[in-house]
Amino acid sequence: MSERIIKLNKLIKEHLGEIFQRELSLKPGVFLTIAKVDTTPDLRYTRVSISVFPFKDTDYAMKTLAKEIYSIQGALNKKLKMRPLPRLQFVSDSTEEEADKIEKILTQI
Repeated sequence: MSERIIKLNKLIKEHLGEIFQRELSLKPGVFLTIAKVDTTPDLRYTRVSISVFPFKDTDYAMKTLAKEIYSIQGALNKKLKMRPLPRLQFVSDSTEEEADKIEKILTQI
């Protein structure tokens, strides 16, 4: 992965964190974490892995993100001074849930 893409991923992660805090309204008790940001080498698409707490509200959070994608994308485009502007795609990150399952199995052994 090139240095430019690594820097861009970090910048997108920071900006999305700010945008989520300011502009995204979720029901009380639901928290989002940006787990990973991956931009394609041609800089056209960015996949953002989102971890949701509590995990049972993942569907709700992902639907909310899908509904707000255009406003989130617009806010990010205003912050990024580059062309082409990568299009966002949000995906659910279930790493935490899988880690919890493994931990429970290990404690039973």
